[in-house]
Amino acid sequence: MTADLALIWPELILTIGGLITLMLGTFAGDRNVGLYQLSSLLTLAAAAAAVVALFGIETTVFSGTLSVDSFGGFAKLLIYAASFVCIVIAPRFFNGGMRAEYPTLVLFAALGMGIMASSRDLMTLYVGLELNSLAAYVLASFMRTDERSSEAGLKYFVLGALASGMLLYGISLLYGFTGTTDFAGIAKVLGGELNIGLIFGIVFVLAGLGFKISAVPFHMWTPDVYEGAPTPVTTFFATAPKVAAMALMTRVVIDAMGPAVGAWQQIIIFLSLASIILGAVGAIGQKNIKRLLAYSSINNVGFMLIGLAAGTQQGVESVLTYLLVYMLTTLGAFLVVIQLRDANGNQVESIPALAGLSQRRPGLAAAMSVFFFSLAGIPPLFGFWPKYLVFEAAVNANLVPLAVAGIVASVIGAFYYIAIIKTMYFDDKSDTEFPKGGGAIVEDAVITASALWLSVIGYLFIPALAVLSASAAAVLF
Repeated sequence: MTADLALIWPELILTIGGLITLMLGTFAGDRNVGLYQLSSLLTLAAAAAAVVALFGIETTVFSGTLSVDSFGGFAKLLIYAASFVCIVIAPRFFNGGMRAEYPTLVLFAALGMGIMASSRDLMTLYVGLELNSLAAYVLASFMRTDERSSEAGLKYFVLGALASGMLLYGISLLYGFTGTTDFAGIAKVLGGELNIGLIFGIVFVLAGLGFKISAVPFHMWTPDVYEGAPTPVTTFFATAPKVAAMALMTRVVIDAMGPAVGAWQQIIIFLSLASIILGAVGAIGQKNIKRLLAYSSINNVGFMLIGLAAGTQQGVESVLTYLLVYMLTTLGAFLVVIQLRDANGNQVESIPALAGLSQRRPGLAAAMSVFFFSLAGIPPLFGFWPKYLVFEAAVNANLVPLAVAGIVASVIGAFYYIAIIKTMYFDDKSDTEFPKGGGAIVEDAVITASALWLSVIGYLFIPALAVLSASAAAVLF
């Protein structure tokens, strides 16, 4: 037991740090929000340092229920980085209205996501997922005086409970027909003949996980929650939980269901194509920038699933690279949205109101253009590279029709990104004023760094990314 505890320092640090922040908030109230913010940031930094210190160790703990490996470490670093940024940007957005619960909830959500990324058992999978979800439901409805935020939290809770029920039903079927909840034990049974019970178990588990990554047809919560939740929370939802859920789905599919490739591959292909197409088409008529980014998220999940559908180490490597590039691009895009404020300090979310933004805030318009062109996968921006990798993995896995369909659908998706850029640069100025300045140093720094990295500079890091993703993906094979 002591040896096991020594290998889960990231989780222990988050637990202790979360409890300390919680107790500080309980006894001191909301008077010292800066102190709670600092405490949570130090906790995340220490947890990330612990992950780095454990790199190179490939083992399991607690009777094989949790894995300590490079795959989980890769996902945790992305999760902690996104959580760090979302805590930093929150006070300025809430303008004095941020409460002590916010950093505490983010810490416990990050703890749950870390458990998700490292799970090697259906029970730990569910514990991590629910720990993240319970914090997320509260975060979505964090602004109690805002009807949209309350509605977002309620919708997320109701639909999340439905998805959890489907996942639990699938877990019970897999346990009932395999006699184990361990991924390795499930894979051993699935290597034999499949019966109807096992097939239904696979379907329900993937359906429950599909909700967490907002894949079609389990995407219905995403646009409403993204629009209604406070923008720092939406930024959080679009990055950290997406990484955790995608990492979890990858581990479940490859580790637990790997031998039953004929059963799960068809489901993943359907989820992929449906997400790419609906994400592209659904975004075209949107007038709210946060709803559009929600459909963009759905669309990009579809491309990640192309790499997962390949079922190969190359496919998993492409998924990990895609997650990293997607997270940085999405963080940058939402940070630009946070800075879109009118003369009265109110956040502007209407897309038509962005007309003429290039003349009023040329820096923000240029950064948003970089992020949108990157999300569309238009070369020479670095967002093209992960799309190329997932298509290459699909072709090498003899999934040429899937790759072709993805390429064609990506052209449709590029339309709504370009339409917004056209609005910012070529439409007549709207009546909305965007005062210059006012951006926080951290926000400006992250926007600038992300935009520069997504330019051609990102290609310089391809060798390092290839080594990192290859070492992480090799763990599952």
